[in-house]
Amino acid sequence: MSAVVRFPDVRSKAPSLHFTRAEFHRLLSLYSNRVMTGEWRDYAISFGPAMANFFIFRHSFENPLFVISKLDPRGRGRHGRFLVSSRGQKLAQCHTLDDALAVFQRPMKLITG
Repeated sequence: MSAVVRFPDVRSKAPSLHFTRAEFHRLLSLYSNRVMTGEWRDYAISFGPAMANFFIFRHSFENPLFVISKLDPRGRGRHGRFLVSSRGQKLAQCHTLDDALAVFQRPMKLITG
């Protein structure tokens, strides 16, 4: 069964936040370097009115290893526009993408428990 959809209702949705071409190029550059080393294998992108997310996976069937988010500048105050998180923990929140991606330039430590 089909439903009647009014065009004004569909068009009135808030525009989704997205990565610019330069930001997307920077994300894919980092991603491709890590794919070549065998660390990462898959990625996904989601867009919404309040944030755009770039998900990084070690394996396609797992939860994301890292999430790089671009936040709506109107709703986040002074904390920054870009957020890097891993498994629910905030790793960095910065005003520029390059500052946020500097997290991946630091040497990672293996923690055994």
